[in-house]
Amino acid sequence: MKINQSPLDVLTQFIGSHVSTPGDYPMPIPGLGFFRRDEVAAPVVCMVEPSIVLVAQGEKQLWVGGEGYKYDTSRFLVTSLDIPANSEVLAASPTKPCLGLTFKLDLRILAELIAQSDVPPTRERAVTKGLGIGTVTEGMLASFARLVALLDEPEAIPVLAPLMHREVHYRLLKSDQATRLRQICSVDGHGYRIARAVDWLKLNYYEPLRVVELAAHVQMSAATFHHHFRQLTTMSPLQYQKWLRLNEARRLMLNEHQDVSSAAFKVGYESPSQFSREYSRLFGVPPRRDVAVLRGKAVVTDPASSN
Repeated sequence: MKINQSPLDVLTQFIGSHVSTPGDYPMPIPGLGFFRRDEVAAPVVCMVEPSIVLVAQGEKQLWVGGEGYKYDTSRFLVTSLDIPANSEVLAASPTKPCLGLTFKLDLRILAELIAQSDVPPTRERAVTKGLGIGTVTEGMLASFARLVALLDEPEAIPVLAPLMHREVHYRLLKSDQATRLRQICSVDGHGYRIARAVDWLKLNYYEPLRVVELAAHVQMSAATFHHHFRQLTTMSPLQYQKWLRLNEARRLMLNEHQDVSSAAFKVGYESPSQFSREYSRLFGVPPRRDVAVLRGKAVVTDPASSN
């Protein structure tokens, strides 16, 4: 690292040196991942965890509920709960790839920092979506640059990474996305209760869903629960469950080589024909054809997927 390098240059250098082929790569630092894309790409289905996504070079866009959220070196993406989405690459080339990092949010750390803060709660309008675009600050870039620099000092990661995790979360709470993060950590707030419901759905997606019972589980009325769930995730609880089921079935067919009927039954469908119809609506092609195409791409991109 050169003394006169900017934090953004440091991030670009570190990410570029650690990921030489397109893909998503977990790093030895807990919660941190790098990504690289070498070409512009159409939207692909994904699930974005509670996290911050920071672009060091290039530009991306996340589509949620028909709305696009662009982010680049000056704007970061933050999600406060698990959001089904479509990710698109807007600017990338082999000579100037799209490089960036993902950093999983720790709601426990956020709650501790909020509790320790002597700043009174703001009276800003309630945030109605579980994701947003924030302005990248120099303090945020500097804290991430210090964090990724630990990759060159692996023996220091267990000692220093927890401290830098707290610094990154602190910087986020000082950003223009602080209200969104505060709401999701407030145990009395709707965001916190919807996050609990999302966690339940992720663990029990294959079970029949009774919205009234799930609403009661998170201590909300059915009407209020449904309203705020749709606001934060852009989906109804049933649509969210369907998304989880279809993506898990896709994984089962692709990675565990299960046939269409077996995958459909395993994720909770009673009718393979209904499963195939809903799968085609989400992914644009029938299950068998989709899996065949994905397996063909996996063969082509095998060098990237081996890391």
